[in-house]
Amino acid sequence: MNMVATTDKSAIEPDPGGKNTGGKNTGGKNTGDAGKMWEAVQTRDSRADGRFVYGVSSTGIYCRPTCPSRRPAPHRVAFFDRAIEAEAAGFRACKRCLPVQETPSTGLVRKVCKYIQERSDESGSVPTLAELGRAAGSSPSHLQRVFKETTGVTPRQYASAWRLDRFKAMIKDGQDISTALYEAGFGSSSRLYETSEEHLGMSPGVYRKGGKGMDIYHTVVACPMGRLLVAATDKGVCSVKLGGSDPELEEDLQAEFPSATHRQDGGNLAIWTAEILSYLDGEKTGLDLPLDIQATAFRQQVWQMLRTIPYGETRTYQQVAQSLGKDDATRAVGTACGANPVALVIPCHRVLRKDGGLGGYRWGLERKKSLLEMEHAVD
Repeated sequence: MNMVATTDKSAIEPDPGGKNTGGKNTGGKNTGDAGKMWEAVQTRDSRADGRFVYGVSSTGIYCRPTCPSRRPAPHRVAFFDRAIEAEAAGFRACKRCLPVQETPSTGLVRKVCKYIQERSDESGSVPTLAELGRAAGSSPSHLQRVFKETTGVTPRQYASAWRLDRFKAMIKDGQDISTALYEAGFGSSSRLYETSEEHLGMSPGVYRKGGKGMDIYHTVVACPMGRLLVAATDKGVCSVKLGGSDPELEEDLQAEFPSATHRQDGGNLAIWTAEILSYLDGEKTGLDLPLDIQATAFRQQVWQMLRTIPYGETRTYQQVAQSLGKDDATRAVGTACGANPVALVIPCHRVLRKDGGLGGYRWGLERKKSLLEMEHAVD
């Protein structure tokens, strides 16, 4: 039985490899998993349906993550992989959300995920949408729509993430890249590097070493918002920070990339820094710079959406969530904004609270207000 009380509050993301049940915490999940589950309960994240249930000690009832009932106090919650485990612990099923019954959508997604995993393990190939439809007894278009609505990614993206997770696990365990390449199901090294470019943010060899050996160039300059730090790899900008002093910003960069080799200036850094300064001086209304950043699938979706908000306009956290088809993910959107590693380039300052308030901003609310005033997005 896997159960644990919740503590952490990080956002839940699709888990191509299934639940992470590492850690023993009285036979249950580690606190990171519990935190993700608690966030799913708070936001009623539909992607979490079918992945776990939660029991409430004060009522003796267990529910789906999407249950419409009033949310319980966190210290009264325990999580279980399956309904049968919750019942074995003495909880009874909620009559509102019916956690014993699998929804048609989650049943379809479960079947497709299992097929993708088995097919990847057997042949290393990614099944076509038509093949998945035949295996699941669904039309390809319906399958594609339901799968993306439930998980936030397409079946092909899920399959790619599944293979990449296998590859990353193998190279972390010391497997040589060539062997891991083919055992994970990549047909060629070009396909691997094409995928790793998007998801790893660095080459497989560098990832295996925890980023050690990666060169990061940075510069700190004066700007209308105080001090501006811009850092980049050979692939693109990896960090843009605003602050009050050079040591503060450089220490923050060092903490973000502790295993990398840090160098002053270099590469295209001067060009990219000049573009950011032009934006801050009001000479540019957009920043289309190459990025070398890492993120979960959900955060990638949020950040991509933020880059579509026009100069001089704003959106609410709720509107961003709705645009992604995740009406209940407002809190998770805020978390993604707070984790944005490249200020200004990904304009998270253009996202406000529903009541028009500034909300939060990693680099200070005064800077957020100044940026919006500069863009004439607020009165």
